Amino acid sequence: MTQPADVSDTIRARLFPFPRAHLLSAVDLERPDVDALLDLADAFLEFGRQSAKSLDLLRGRTLINLFFENSTRTQGSFEIAGKRLGADVINMAVGASSVAKGETLIDTASTLAAMRPDLLVVRHWGSGAAELLSRKVGCSVINAGDGQHEHPTQALLDLLTLRRAFGADVGSLSVAICGDIQHSRVARSNVALLQAMGCEVRLVAPPTLLPSEVDRWGGQVFTDMIQGISGVDVVMMLRLQRERMSGAYVPSTREYFRFWGLDADKLAHAAPGVKVMHPGPMNRGVEIDSGVADDPAVSLISDQVEAGVALRMAVLASLAERMEAGQ
Repeated sequence: MTQPADVSDTIRARLFPFPRAHLLSAVDLERPDVDALLDLADAFLEFGRQSAKSLDLLRGRTLINLFFENSTRTQGSFEIAGKRLGADVINMAVGASSVAKGETLIDTASTLAAMRPDLLVVRHWGSGAAELLSRKVGCSVINAGDGQHEHPTQALLDLLTLRRAFGADVGSLSVAICGDIQHSRVARSNVALLQAMGCEVRLVAPPTLLPSEVDRWGGQVFTDMIQGISGVDVVMMLRLQRERMSGAYVPSTREYFRFWGLDADKLAHAAPGVKVMHPGPMNRGVEIDSGVADDPAVSLISDQVEAGVALRMAVLASLAERMEAGQ
């Protein structure tokens, strides 16, 4: 079955060469490039709602998903995106094999370079790992999360979700990012991108979960949940990342939810029409109440999942367009 001409034509009309050889950080993106990427992702999102979902924009290209950390949602999203664009997709779960045998990141890079992929999606527990690989392989590298550094495609898909919920002019929004900011690469990428778009950004967390350098991030900092979300348009909750914690950052999950978990009572202090986001996976009853997470009137969480595939299709397609242009 062929795709309706208007959908595929819109996609091709919005294609553009990605401004850089790699996507490593949200900080690297200029406003016009973000807008172009989101416009393209919008077209892919509508494309994904059609019955026929296959294009040939990456035909003949090889995409490798190199995940040193487990992430079903992100890896699955990139896999679907690559396959819908016609790429040959290979998933490599390195954490359970080569690393356990003593292989270093440089060794892995050498092996990958010999395979000659076109696109490499990397998720690694070490900050800076994606950038290191980008200097060692001859293909485009996409950072799918590196340590406590960044997760740029998550921030981009969050911005796409906001734009579809509130309209193209998201610069007037106030966004409260709440929870485990200390360990969150999602928070770092979102702060950079939202501020670049003109949003008012608030960082809301207990003192133990605020980075020591948080004052340099540029957003308002709150250590009281109700004060932090009062009057905001968007509440973005973060997962409590207990696997990254080496000490007692919170007294208990029960106490954490009491003071920092998002429920209907706390959400009532936000602006009328407030929307709630969460990058997933959610710890229900820890950082967010199920009644809030599942409320279609306020929750954008399912929209974020759908936007993830479309946004990653846009990233892959624009990187491939750069290759076609010989840049």
